[in-house]
Amino acid sequence: MFRRRHARGGRPLTRYTLSLWLRSPRGRRVLALEERELRRVLPDLFGRHILQIGTWGRGQRLLAAAELPHRAVLGTVDQFDAQSLAEPERLPILSKSVDAVLLPHTLEFTRQPHSVLRETSRILTDRGWLLILGFNPWSLWGLRSRLGLRYRAFPACARFISSARLCDWLELLDFEVVQVRRFGIGFPWAAPRAEDEPFGLHSLLNPILESYLIVAKKRVIPMSLVARLPRAQVRPLLPAGVVGGAVSSLPDVGLRDAGARNGCPQPQ
Repeated sequence: MFRRRHARGGRPLTRYTLSLWLRSPRGRRVLALEERELRRVLPDLFGRHILQIGTWGRGQRLLAAAELPHRAVLGTVDQFDAQSLAEPERLPILSKSVDAVLLPHTLEFTRQPHSVLRETSRILTDRGWLLILGFNPWSLWGLRSRLGLRYRAFPACARFISSARLCDWLELLDFEVVQVRRFGIGFPWAAPRAEDEPFGLHSLLNPILESYLIVAKKRVIPMSLVARLPRAQVRPLLPAGVVGGAVSSLPDVGLRDAGARNGCPQPQ
């Protein structure tokens, strides 16, 4: 019972549950709104490779606005036009080989969201970009799901994660959160907005909007190798002519004068 109450994540999607959601009117509206939000962000990304991890929609529909030359979808559900299938907790991809990664609700349908984020951080380049789509657990939709009144076509295996918690996880993995955008279909008068925009009456609806998009950039402080500095030369305390406590020669005039004042015999 303890394990069931403190589950680490949701359960993976199935072909039936995803098909039912994408065929529903609400599912189509949510997917269209997410595509519009991605079209705001994807053209600004640069690099060579962009990868979508997780099945949400068909094929490369969500990556259509990306201008990177190589695009691929690593799916988690069969028969949705993905290039390959894999477990997001164990990605068969080389480290630091991808310039941008999109996680479309992938963290909500996995049992180990922390492992997915660590794997994503591993495959991203030092200045790679990470885009995360998620559902707000504090929205009216999320609260209804908690009460068992969820939308019937929505998969019941999801575990909603708040954007604030995700930002904390990203900070621990050395990501810089560049932007958090909130949007939803329940309030047609509430246009999608970023959290850093000026405050207005529309800002009061941000906490209860259904969906969010997090844009984060990986930050890696490069190591600069510093050469070993040469040690400073230390001058000897006594002249070179001092042997066994006896002064064989006093080349310094100051030492000669000091010896004469103390009554010491002067060398010829």
